Amino acid sequence: MATDYDASRKSEEEQKEESLEALRLAATDKDTSSGKIDEDETEAAESFELPGADLSNEELSIEVVPKQDDEFTCSVCFLVHHRSARVSEDPLVCRDCA
Repeated sequence: MATDYDASRKSEEEQKEESLEALRLAATDKDTSSGKIDEDETEAAESFELPGADLSNEELSIEVVPKQDDEFTCSVCFLVHHRSARVSEDPLVCRDCA
């Protein structure tokens, strides 16, 4: 924040009054909006699916591709990476885990 050193200075009493007014305004803003936040959380919570929900009629459509010749499985994170991400050969380690 830039400070203008040539501007007239306010007394401590004026500064306290301004900060008190700012606090009062902030408090009234919080009070008026607090009800709105609770309503939005309730509406948002209704759209979430809980763990253990019945998903027996759901079907996944993901194509699983087997590991290619130019890929390796990291021995630390167990993710499949392209050979360009390999750092060491003896234990196959990717650059993220190295």
